[in-house]
Parts: sequence; C-alpha cells; structure tokens
Amino acid sequence: MVAALLAAVFVLAAEERVDQPIVLLIVGASGEAEYATNFARWAGLWEKASRDGGARFLSIGQTGTNAMTDLEQLKRALSNEATESAAELWLVLIGHGTFDGKEAKFNLRGPDLSAADLAEWLKPFRRPVAVINCASASSPFINKLSATNRVIIAATRSGYEQNYARFGEYISSAVADPQADLDKDGQTSLLEAFLMASRRVAEFYNTEGRLATEHALLDDNGDGLGTPADWFRGIRAVKKAKEGASADGLRAHQFHLVRSEQEQRLSPELRARRDELELAVAKLRDAKGQIKEDDYYQQLEKLVVELARLYERKGPKP
Repeated sequence: MVAALLAAVFVLAAEERVDQPIVLLIVGASGEAEYATNFARWAGLWEKASRDGGARFLSIGQTGTNAMTDLEQLKRALSNEATESAAELWLVLIGHGTFDGKEAKFNLRGPDLSAADLAEWLKPFRRPVAVINCASASSPFINKLSATNRVIIAATRSGYEQNYARFGEYISSAVADPQADLDKDGQTSLLEAFLMASRRVAEFYNTEGRLATEHALLDDNGDGLGTPADWFRGIRAVKKAKEGASADGLRAHQFHLVRSEQEQRLSPELRARRDELELAVAKLRDAKGQIKEDDYYQQLEKLVVELARLYERKGPKP
C-alpha cells in the first residue's frame, strides 16, 4: 500500500515537471581572478533568472574539481536529460574560447569542450534547445550546432575574434530584464535578450572609444549562418536569410526563461502548437509575393482562426 502511494507521488511529481525548463550552465576556466569574479556574477544572474522562471538549474565548473573532469560532467549531465520533451533545455557557456583555424573550443578546467563534441552530444535531442556561448572565438559553434528547433547564440561573428568577450555580462543581465521586453508582452524572449545585450556591447565600445572586438550572432533557422543584431528592426530581421530559410529570430522569440502570466496559462501541448502556428504565419508572410492573393489570405485565415481558438482553450490561471 505504501509502495503504491509513493509510486503515485513520483508519477505526479514527474507530471508536474513535464514543462519545467532546464538551465545547464557551464563556467569555464577563468585564467585570472578578475575574470573569475565576473563569471561568478554572471552565473548568479542566470541562477536567479532560472529560479524566478521555475526552471531547474544545474551548474558545472563552480565547485572544486573531483575525479570527474568538467568535460565528463557535462557529457554525463546531457546524457541524463530527456531527449524528447516540450520543456526547453538552455545550455549556457560562460568563459573563454579559442580557435586554431579549424576547430573552436570552449576552455574548461581540464580538457576543453570542442564544437564537434557538443554537436555529437546534442544529436539525439529533439526537444527545444538553446545554446548561448558567451565566450570569445565562439562563432564556429553556430555552424556545428545549428539545427531545427534550436537557437544558437555566439558572442562573436568569427573564430578570430579572440579577445575577452563582454557579451556574456550583458545577456546574463538581459535575459530576465523587463527593460529588454521590446514588444511589451510582459516577458523577455531570448531574441530580445540577444538584441539588448548586443546593443549594450556596442554602447560599451562606443563609450570607451575602442574598436569593437566582438559582434554577436544568433541562428535559429537551421542554416548555420547567424544574424547580427543590426540586421533587426525591432524584433524582426529586415535582411533576407539564405534561400529557402526563414529569417532568424522567430524561434528565439518563443524562448522565455521567465514567462508572463498569460504564457503560464498555456499547457505544454498548446504552447508547442501555438509556436508552430506562429512560425507558419511568419513563413507564409515571407512567401506572400510568390502566392496568389486569394490563396494567401485563405491560408492566413486558417492559421489565424486556429490561433484564436487555441487561446480560447488555455488553462486556468496558475
């Protein structure tokens, strides 16, 4: 009898966690005390945002080393996560990076993490994944990791931008900052955090009168190219993506670490369907010039009506 009750409790607990985002934060080798202090502060911002958003927070690289290297800990942590789920997996890399002309790596205590390593470990994942690499020389991670239903952010536009990157400071503070809520919907998306962080990086270099040595990129359309912040007007990219690909930013705008009250009312299933419909509307609008006008409005009406009905079905106030 007791065993049955305990089993029921565990089942209920698992159901309650089905939509719980996971933030896996990796703090790399700091090299200098100043950097260690900065990285710890940024990590604290992510931990607070995770707590505020009800996400499960896991950290690697902030405690003393043990028999298992940080690289091995990361591999194990990813292998323990569900590969198929409605819940988002946020992977945040804070630290330094290197690039030898062929391969980009994120510096860890002990063996470093290569873009190829991470790409291999993420292959089984079919759930929403965001990788935010705040390190120098991080751009090649975009090409390696880009895939459907993924958001990849890198602090640099090239592996050769190898100076200390400040992007990590600004995106860490922006991800849950109401001031970064550009469309005023009561929540800050990953896209909005990227745009705000990029703006603050540019302001830093302008104020200091220094040549910018970092230019962040965002990729979420699977073409592996990435888009800089200055290609956006508001939250919309105004330059064309690679032929056949939708504009970057659409999927990233659906990732929210701290969700609004209205967003929390949607079940995981409804939220996933809502996201699909919004992406379909955006893709249809991009193709408007190649579709007969009547067909375009018929398809648009069908999508908009389903969206409206979806919001009517949202669950009770949490």
